[in-house]
Amino acid sequence: MRELLYLEVPTPKVTAVCDWLHHEWQPPVGKKSLASDGLRITLPGQTELVIAVWSLQRTTYLKVFSWQESGGTVSAVLQSLKRGLDIAYPLHYQRPPETKATDTSIFETLSHDYPETVRYFQKMPRGEYDLNRVYWWEKRWREQVQNPSIPQVIISKAPNQSLDRLDYDIIYVGGALGSIHAAAMAQRGYRVLVIERLGFGRMNREWNISRDEFQTLIDLGLFTKEEFESFIAREYQDGFSKFHDANLPASRHGETLHTPTVLNIALDTSSLLAACGHKLTAAGGEIWDETEFLDGQIAQNGVEINVSTLLTGQRKCVTGRILIDAMGTASPIAWQLNGRRTFDSVCPTVGAVIEGLAPEVWDSKFGDVLHSHGDICRGRQLIWELFPGSDKELTVYLFHYHQVHPDNPGSLLEMYEDFFSILTEYRRCDLADLTWKKPTFGYIPGYYSTSGEDRQTAFDRLMAIGDSASLQSPLIFTGFGSLVRNLQRLTVLLETALTHDLLQAEHLSQIRAYQSNVSVTWLFSKGMMVPTGQTLPPARINEILNTFFGLLSDEPPAIADQFIKDRTDWWTFTRLALKAARKQPLILPWIYQMAGLTDCLRWVWTYLLFSLDAFKNLLFVSWFPQWLERAQPWLEEKYPAWWLKALSFRFSLRKSGLRFPLSQQT
Repeated sequence: MRELLYLEVPTPKVTAVCDWLHHEWQPPVGKKSLASDGLRITLPGQTELVIAVWSLQRTTYLKVFSWQESGGTVSAVLQSLKRGLDIAYPLHYQRPPETKATDTSIFETLSHDYPETVRYFQKMPRGEYDLNRVYWWEKRWREQVQNPSIPQVIISKAPNQSLDRLDYDIIYVGGALGSIHAAAMAQRGYRVLVIERLGFGRMNREWNISRDEFQTLIDLGLFTKEEFESFIAREYQDGFSKFHDANLPASRHGETLHTPTVLNIALDTSSLLAACGHKLTAAGGEIWDETEFLDGQIAQNGVEINVSTLLTGQRKCVTGRILIDAMGTASPIAWQLNGRRTFDSVCPTVGAVIEGLAPEVWDSKFGDVLHSHGDICRGRQLIWELFPGSDKELTVYLFHYHQVHPDNPGSLLEMYEDFFSILTEYRRCDLADLTWKKPTFGYIPGYYSTSGEDRQTAFDRLMAIGDSASLQSPLIFTGFGSLVRNLQRLTVLLETALTHDLLQAEHLSQIRAYQSNVSVTWLFSKGMMVPTGQTLPPARINEILNTFFGLLSDEPPAIADQFIKDRTDWWTFTRLALKAARKQPLILPWIYQMAGLTDCLRWVWTYLLFSLDAFKNLLFVSWFPQWLERAQPWLEEKYPAWWLKALSFRFSLRKSGLRFPLSQQT
């Protein structure tokens, strides 16, 4: 039996599709025989086609089989079938309903469109509050994507106009990733204020990391090794990446990739943030939580911002030398600075912290780094993550790589409805037996940088970090891990800028943690996104993932570890890319179809810059860091702006062997 056609019908109503095949669609030739899960078509010459439909991931899939070679008659039937399905079941992108009167519960508002989401949020301790947060986050994201020309929240005062007072050195807006950097700067003697819209320490996502990545925080002196051990909720033995291959030929099946040192440590996020808050306040810093940023003005000597206390509505005005935007994808500052090119991609991510998954279903000594159990559904390739936490807790995520598009911004509510509906397909369990501790959700952004200057992450006396700056891994989209890996650079360069009052946009832009080896992997992440308005063969993305991760599984463990942690070098990347092209020659035209001509040309330019960067490393890495240490006394004193440039250049040199920061305090 030969498979002639495999496609998705983007609807969860598999029975309706079957009824359509039985009663509405008529093949141009042949006789239909009905079956419970499809039908048979007998064509002239005794050729027989078998059509089967089934449901998975809240969508419907269809395959056509035959025992004979296909010919013109068969092709006509297949074309008729595809045209009919496209008309009867077009792909559409659902929008959440508008909220009703203020006295209407969010559960009542969403119960019709998202019944499973409402059902299981009602089982969570703060379910109504958290579902309101999900709704707010999606609404805010949609508004920004569809209308990026939002009101100007940052303006410049008249030239030469100065502030009478400066309350703080650094003001951080955003208290999750922002609090980590704020604690490090407070410990270095700076007057720091953190403004957080939520209660301080409350997170929408959990954090995973590896020991060598967390070492950055220990080297900076923010935490001791003993404190780090106290933050560990669970350390698993191995992590797996495996993608669905049931609909691929056996020769294209992928091996499971083992990465025992990738995201293998689940942190007690509450304890970590509490420790950051304690260290920050102990060093003289302040935290204003449940406080919303409104707007700000840039003066010659500082920045003045207005905030509102959410509980009372009281407005406050506060000033500082520099403002750090750590508000993530919801940041109005990031959207103001970059407009429609604020983010190129996003991972709409949902999940929950749960208890009750039976040990025979999942062993807590292991984690799922990346896993798919089905093919493309309704314009998305859904991917799971699962990480063991403290005691019997597990954190489960569902996400997809997504092109930012005004017609299809990406939906958290739709993802949550998928999550609760198909969790039992991913891991065998009875949802009624699970304890739902809290939800985890967010929009994790991405940006395709072709150089260190193509995205504005700084303005005079203003700088973005974390998700606001699209500082994330293009493969696993971990903003926390990316920030931690770059925290030494951010801290040392910002301290240098503050010391010498180099706080104009031209100086602060040099602090951006651009990496050419991260940019060059962007095209790979494009190969995991279904472009808005396009329909791809259902198994396309899984085949790309199986091809590349299969190559990584054949490499020494250190290669996969370096690649996923954004540390790959030019030779390793080039060698793996060529191997992938040889193993599956169609991978290049596939990605071209998904990325388009413009992005492919941009990637060629990025690869050339990556190659130039590799040559630069070859020339400078063996001597420049040592020379810079010797030159620090005179270079920093006489030419502070050039000193900042030189430090930024040094941090761009990989494998320098220097772990501890150069600064006036070393």
